[in-house]
Formats: sequence, C-alpha cells, structure tokens
Amino acid sequence: MNILSTDVENYWGELSEDSQLIPIKYGFALIGSGTTPPTGQEEYYGDSVPWVTTSELRENIVASTEKCLSEQALQELSALKIYSPGTVLIAMYGATIGRVAMLGIYACVNQAVCAMAQPTSLEPKFVMYALQASRNYLLSLASGGGQPNLNAEKIKEHLLPCPPLFRQRAIADYLDRATAKIDALIAAKQRLLDLLAEKRRALITHVVTRGLDAAVPLRDSGVEWLGRIPRHWEMVRIKHIGQVGNGSTPLRDNKAYWHGGTFPWLTSTVVNSDIIEEPTELVTDVALRECHLPIVRSDSILVAITGEGKTRGKAALLPYSATINQHMAFISPQPDVVNAKFLQLFLSGSYEILRMISEGTGSTKGALTCEQLSEFPVPLPPLNEQQKIASYTNLIKARLDALAQGIEKTIGLLQERRVALIAAAVTGKLWIQE
Repeated sequence: MNILSTDVENYWGELSEDSQLIPIKYGFALIGSGTTPPTGQEEYYGDSVPWVTTSELRENIVASTEKCLSEQALQELSALKIYSPGTVLIAMYGATIGRVAMLGIYACVNQAVCAMAQPTSLEPKFVMYALQASRNYLLSLASGGGQPNLNAEKIKEHLLPCPPLFRQRAIADYLDRATAKIDALIAAKQRLLDLLAEKRRALITHVVTRGLDAAVPLRDSGVEWLGRIPRHWEMVRIKHIGQVGNGSTPLRDNKAYWHGGTFPWLTSTVVNSDIIEEPTELVTDVALRECHLPIVRSDSILVAITGEGKTRGKAALLPYSATINQHMAFISPQPDVVNAKFLQLFLSGSYEILRMISEGTGSTKGALTCEQLSEFPVPLPPLNEQQKIASYTNLIKARLDALAQGIEKTIGLLQERRVALIAAAVTGKLWIQE
C-alpha cells in the first residue's frame, strides 16, 4: 500500500462491512475528456452537439449548455467524443476545480472536464455524491502554480467506497431526497442575501440622489436617468470637481521595474470591494519614472474601465497613494468641494449607467474612456451634507452587512451539513435501507 492510498483511506475512515475502496478506473469502461476547437474556427461551432465546459457544472444534472459544436468538429477533432446521459463529470482545473455533475443529455466536453462513462461496478449517481464528499481530498492532489489542476490519471486512481450496486442505488436515491431539502434551504437563504444586497443598493442610491431630508423641495436634474434632486444641490461634471486619468503596466521583462518594488500598483480586480485593501503588486521607483505611471493620491476613486465580466464600471475608494494599470481610471476629487466617499457611493449606485455607456462605445468588448468619466454628471450637495450622507450610509451598510454575515454563516453550516451527510451515507456510517 502506498502513502497516497493510506491518505485516502484515512480520509474516508471506517467503511460499512459490505463496502471496500476501489479506484474509479475499475468502475467505468470509459474515462476521457475533450477539447476546445481552435480560436477563429467558426465552422466548428453550431447547434448539433451540446459542449460542456466547467462553467456548466453548477447543478447536479447538466441539462443544457451555453455552446454547441458542429458535426464537422466531431468528425475532424479526434479528441471529441459524445458522452451519454448518466456520465459523471468533474472539473480538472480553473475556478470550478473539483466540481462534479452528471450529464442529463448527450454531449461532448472540453479539455478541463473529465468524463466517466459506461459504468461497470459503480452507480454513476453514487459516484457523483462520493466525489462531492471527497472534493477537499481531490483538491489536495492538485498541482501547478497560478492555476492548480487535476488530471485524468489522478482521478482514475482516486479510491471510492464501493458497496454492492443495489446499496449504491439506495444511497443515491436517499441523497437525492435529503440533499434536495438542504439545497432548497440554501437557495432560500441565497435569495434573502440577494434581497438584502438589493435593499442596500436601493437605500444608498436613494440617499446619494435625494439626501436625508424626505421633505426637501426637489427640482429636475436635467439628466433623464437621474430624475429629480434636492433643489439646493448642484449638477456638475466630474471634470469640474476632480482630476481624471489612467495608468499602464510596466514591461514584465524588465526586472528593474518589478524586483524590489515598494510602491503599490493596482489592477482592476481591487474594485470588487468598496474600499481597496491590499495592492495587486509593487513597482519600483524606476518604473514610476520611466513608465509614466500616475501617482494617485489617497482618497481617490478608482473605476474599472475595461473587461468582459462584472468588474467594468465598478468604483472603489483608494485609502492610500498608489499607481494603476491601463484597465482602470482614477478620479482625484477636490477635497474642499467633494467628499470622496460620497462620490464613490454615487458612482457605485450608477454602475448600470456606466455599463450602458461603456457598451455604447462601438467596441465589441465594452469599455469606458477617461473622457466619458470626465463628462459624467454628478448631483452635488454642500460639502457638510455630503459628509452626513457618507456617515449615514456607513451605518446602513454596517447593519445590513451584519445581517448578511449571519445568513452567510447559516449557508456555510448548511453546506457543511450537506457534505457530512453525503460522506456518512456513502461510507455506510449512515445506514440506508434499500
């Protein structure tokens, strides 16, 4: 017995008397993967055969896919195979590594998905649950640097409990019912989280466009999407209340720009929080001098201006001096005119508008420009009122965030309960009558 098998035996612990550990490869006649057609080969994409990527492994059963491949792709790309319903799928790398599902349709897969088909001594749905229970162990086997990965060989050798087939089916049927109840509770809690997040956004958007006094007289802002604002507020363009600019990325090959760096350099990933914490990397004084990097002062707002995901259009407050890459813009407001937190709150509440503007630039991959940000309209109360609004929103956020944290803790406990229940069932610690 090698060290690896000893480790997995310890992971599973004691099994029921009618069960033993066997490698996955003994339970399926076919274990394989797939491929991704070359970029630009449009003739390989069509509507003939569903094509599963790791992003489809979200539910227990894969019933549809975002993309399909053509018959030509299947004929010309030997790595592609059509797998039948009941095939067990596991993500081998990427953000979803270790995630497991079963095919509910005929489909092929990409190279990041391992497919286990044509079962012999293992019930596919039982295997799906056993792999879910041992995901943490599988992740411990992942190798690689920036993107850890599994491979088909490691998966083939992974040991799973193997009771008789009739008991595997009974366990799988029981877990279908039991996990459905837990999943429904998790979904309900997640909906509550979404409602809290929406309430948080709505409350903050209201106070940064209407103020704290419900009885204040209003006037037309002159901006269709903004509507009415307090009569004593001004409407200004960002260019009139602050400096706008963006940055760049020093050459990676030049060690003088990176080695021993001490000055924070940020990429657009940092704007996913309201307040920016850790820098992405550090650059040197040489990089600051030679690469024309802007030194963005503290209490500036950073806005992601490119990207195909949800980041583009997000705004965050920078609490320290830093420099940025070309995928972000900075807004350094005049401190005697604008409260930086107020401006960040307004821009965050304008996320959908910023996204809409970015998608109207004519680029196939939407982008904002510094010019568009400079011209962006802002309703501006007197400075003391901005400060009161910023303080009030901090209280709102603290209360709602505390509620959200409690719900997230409950979701975490339910997920732990789900994994423990599956592990107890597949190892026989929870005896399931057939």
